[in-house]
Amino acid sequence: MNLSRSLFVYSVLYGGMTCIAGVLGNKQVALGAGLAVEAGIFAFLMLVVLSSAVAELHGRDTANRLVRFGFVPLIVSMLLILVVLAVPPAPEMDPARLSSFQMVMGQSPRLMLAGIIAYGISQTLNVAIFSRLRAGAGRLLWLRAAVASILSQIVDTLLFITIAFYGVFPIATLLVGQALAKVVLSAVLVPPLIYLAVWVGRRLDAKAAAE
Repeated sequence: MNLSRSLFVYSVLYGGMTCIAGVLGNKQVALGAGLAVEAGIFAFLMLVVLSSAVAELHGRDTANRLVRFGFVPLIVSMLLILVVLAVPPAPEMDPARLSSFQMVMGQSPRLMLAGIIAYGISQTLNVAIFSRLRAGAGRLLWLRAAVASILSQIVDTLLFITIAFYGVFPIATLLVGQALAKVVLSAVLVPPLIYLAVWVGRRLDAKAAAE
């Protein structure tokens, strides 16, 4: 089976986003109105956009395979991080730089497990909701994308924070704040991005067909 150009491009981008999300999550960003969120959400929203665009262009089954294959770069990158952290640093490495690297990359196994579980369930849910709404919302692409993203991101937040931090400190306030921030971002960013992704995907496939 020939791989369409749009599916190839979006698969490459998707794999990259799964790897970079955890790194970006080390920074908290202020959204205004008292809302703050870890910056990894921007990569996760790109995952939502890409999987939804693939579902729109190539069908639900293909989008689900994309999500499943996303575990490969995610898990490999986590294992590679563990290997690099375990390897002794060069004696001449600046201690401050080494300390910063260890702090940023040294996620606990519990955090990594939380990320893997939250990714798999929330992204699969996003594809399922987006595809199911097609029967009711029809061509309202922006509405399907926004609803699927909002619901999947709420589930992602509940899973990740509960698995990663339950029993470590009270998580109720963190859950509410993170969920609210992700709902706002999903409503504002996902609708225009999904239109752009579908348009670009169609252009890529049309260009490939004309060559």
